[in-house]
Amino acid sequence: MGRPRVHDDELRERLLATAGRLITERGVTGLSLRVLAAEEGTSTTAVYSLFGGRTGLLTALFQQSFSSFGAAQRAVPVTDDAHADLVALGWAYRDWALAHPHAYRVMFGGALTGFEPTPQEWEFAGATIGPLREAVARAIRAGVVADLPDVITHSLWATVHGLVSLVLADCAPPDEQDRRVYGRALEAIVCGFAAPAGPPPRST
Repeated sequence: MGRPRVHDDELRERLLATAGRLITERGVTGLSLRVLAAEEGTSTTAVYSLFGGRTGLLTALFQQSFSSFGAAQRAVPVTDDAHADLVALGWAYRDWALAHPHAYRVMFGGALTGFEPTPQEWEFAGATIGPLREAVARAIRAGVVADLPDVITHSLWATVHGLVSLVLADCAPPDEQDRRVYGRALEAIVCGFAAPAGPPPRST
C-alpha cells in the first residue's frame, strides 16, 4: 500500500479558503505563509509544495475564486423562459456570494491589492460572465428584452453586484426584507429592458 499524500487536494482547498479569509481580514501584506500553515495545522513546506510560494498562492486563490463563481453560474438551468433564466442567474450570483464572502472580496472587493493577474488570468476571470451574456442573448432572440446586449448585461451585473456588496458590508435590510428588495430589483431591471412593442398598425 502506497504512503498517503500529505499535501493533497483537500489540504489545498483548506489553505485557499483560509488564505481568502486572512487576506480579507488583514490585507495581502498581512498574509503570512507561516500563520496560514499554522491555522491549518501544517507546515510552510506544504504551502510551498502545493503553490510554489506566495505568488503561486495568490494566483491560485484568484483562479479558484473565479472558477467557483463561474461554475455556480453555469449550473443554473437553461429553460424555455428567458426572463426567468435572467432572474435565476441573479439569485445564483447572490447565493454564491453570500456562501463565499471571502472569495467574493478576492474577486471584487480589492482584497488582492497589489496582485497583478496576467492577461490570461483576466481573460479567464472575464469568461465567468459568459452565462449572463448568453442568457441576455437568448432573451433578445426570444423578444423578451430589447436588442441591447452589452447595456443589459452590464446593468444586470451592476445591479446584483451593488445589492450583494451592500449585504456583505452589513448595509442592507434584515434578510427577508433584503430578499424581497433583491427579487423586486431583479424583476424591475429585466422588465425595464423589455423589448419595445412593434409599430402601431396603420390606419386604413
